[in-house]
Amino acid sequence: MTPGVLRIVVLGLSITSSWGNGHATTYRGLVRELARRGHDVLFLERDVPWYAAHRDLPLPPYGRTALYGSLDELRAWEEAIGAADAVIVGSYVPDGVAVGDWVLGLASGVTAFYDIDTPVTLAQLARGQAPYLAARQIADYDIYLSFTGGPTLARLEKEFGSPAARVLYCAVDPTLYHPRAEADPVAPEWDLGYMGTYSDDRQPTLQRLLLDTARRWPEGRFAVAGPQYPEAVVWPSNVTYTSHLPPSEHCSFYNRQRFTLNVTRADMIEAGWSPSVRLFEAAACGTPIISDRWAGLDSLLLPDKEIFLADSTADALRLLRDVPEEERVATGERARRRVMAEHTAAHRAAELEGYLRSAL
Repeated sequence: MTPGVLRIVVLGLSITSSWGNGHATTYRGLVRELARRGHDVLFLERDVPWYAAHRDLPLPPYGRTALYGSLDELRAWEEAIGAADAVIVGSYVPDGVAVGDWVLGLASGVTAFYDIDTPVTLAQLARGQAPYLAARQIADYDIYLSFTGGPTLARLEKEFGSPAARVLYCAVDPTLYHPRAEADPVAPEWDLGYMGTYSDDRQPTLQRLLLDTARRWPEGRFAVAGPQYPEAVVWPSNVTYTSHLPPSEHCSFYNRQRFTLNVTRADMIEAGWSPSVRLFEAAACGTPIISDRWAGLDSLLLPDKEIFLADSTADALRLLRDVPEEERVATGERARRRVMAEHTAAHRAAELEGYLRSAL
């Protein structure tokens, strides 16, 4: 092995399919940038039907990717796990508790749990056990990598005994998310758009800030993209709904909006310091963001300077109709510069490498 090169094995939910999950885009950017930094990365993914039928990157061109069909098949990778400098197990991995126990008993290098869903995980642990992590395992992983920062990190260490809880926020891939080319100056198609999988706890905010806004402003144009919305949802006539957009169309979707809406899961609002990947992706496109409120947001993007906040339908209407065009564009551009300076996949790969080397 070349001096300085780390052998890293990642067992994650998915890197081959972005269908109905935000994990794939996170892993794609992270693995690509780790490989670009010269590291040897193996990604192991459970082969499940719902991702097999929707693989938009079946053979990632960076690192190595292998599928396994069961825990028994995973054992074929014992040698790689045992020899790795670092083994990372991700949240929502099928049979994650068993996978974690196997890794912890086998790995000789640094072990880490990468929680892309930290507030959800902690809420599940409070009710008993998350299907992919047992509370007892937190103290056994050398590092707990968390999508959530702030006080949650101290809680993981003090309440659960993590030796090292470290924030590893989601990130944007600037090769995929960027402003529309100047050679393609098309007027925005929608006044406000939103992209996200349906969830019961997000729906009231989406209802209040987008659907009710659309009803009160029939001249406005709106869009929602995301799977699993129930048939009971009534879409106003001025809302365009698309059930799924592959990552290749996300950039175009953001660039066709005057403003985009960021809606946060209830558990993540309660925890704070939990940006969604959509927040950074929209900002990288230079699309001005209207967001709900949560603690820690101002440490990432400054309200009224880099992001707009709304609590009510009236707030959303005021922003959509009254913000001067020059201010709207400038706010989006300031957010884009901030994200490019702090929140790209390359930044996260460098942070992760630092955590792993410190643990080694």
